[in-house]
Amino acid sequence: MNKVAFGRTGFDVSALGFGAAPIGFLKTEREKVAAILNLLLDAGVNVIDTAASYEGSEELIASAVGHRRGEFVLVSKCGGKVQQAQGEAWSAELILNTVDAALRRLQTDVIDVMLLHSCDLVTLKKGRAIDALVEARKAGKIKFAGYSGDNEAAAWAARHPEIAVLETSVNFVDQNNIDAVLPVAKEHNVGVLAKRPIANSAWRGLQAFSGIYPAYVRPYWERFQRLHLTPQQLGFDGDRDWAEIALRFTLAQPGVHTAITGTTNPDNARANIAAARKGPLPAEAVKIMRDAFNRAAAEGWPGLT
Repeated sequence: MNKVAFGRTGFDVSALGFGAAPIGFLKTEREKVAAILNLLLDAGVNVIDTAASYEGSEELIASAVGHRRGEFVLVSKCGGKVQQAQGEAWSAELILNTVDAALRRLQTDVIDVMLLHSCDLVTLKKGRAIDALVEARKAGKIKFAGYSGDNEAAAWAARHPEIAVLETSVNFVDQNNIDAVLPVAKEHNVGVLAKRPIANSAWRGLQAFSGIYPAYVRPYWERFQRLHLTPQQLGFDGDRDWAEIALRFTLAQPGVHTAITGTTNPDNARANIAAARKGPLPAEAVKIMRDAFNRAAAEGWPGLT
């Protein structure tokens, strides 16, 4: 899989990355996680993204591919209140405790990128959370500081001199960050991880999801319906192609370095690898999807969070 320069970090990253939220939230079996992660690494995928709040995911990653630590860029997230670390949310105490706990759970000496996990703009501007990441970096516990979030807060973070990496939502039902955030990140040579690149599989409908996921998917599903897009309009055969269409749309956006997808199914991992290897969606299809979003967004669509 081709790799590109990851902003100013000095890393080269694959177009496809792995997001560990599902394996944590769904308590995935250790053997299945090992199969998925080793499959991805063998295919050239070299970004693994996790977070303190994805309970159990860090330990699963360490168990599955800790012996291959030198083969991937390890990204984690912190800042929100978690059981494993003392301190108030977004405080230096909590952030530094979370970094130390992550190092233990991931069984590594250093985390390549540590992101603030979706704190609001007011918190970002106070500076204490960013300063804590800088302290962790100076101590050699992380290599780069970054921010995970969307919209105005993401654009502000991309301008901050200490923020080297940004994780932000980029998908065909939530295109706000394409115009409001990606150009800023590119201007400041910030590495960009696109989260939710397949739009939470909104085309599957709410009935396909259980537990907490219907509420999470609903705004994506509602927007998907109002775009009035079909695979045939985009040069594809049918609904089974939506995951590929969505992923390749995200990869077509200037400034995106890696699209982070999560799964608990090895077959889905194989399909994502195959789609990413095809490269960005053709410009004609991208334009159709951009135009459809802009027509619907004219009614007033804020960026999703």
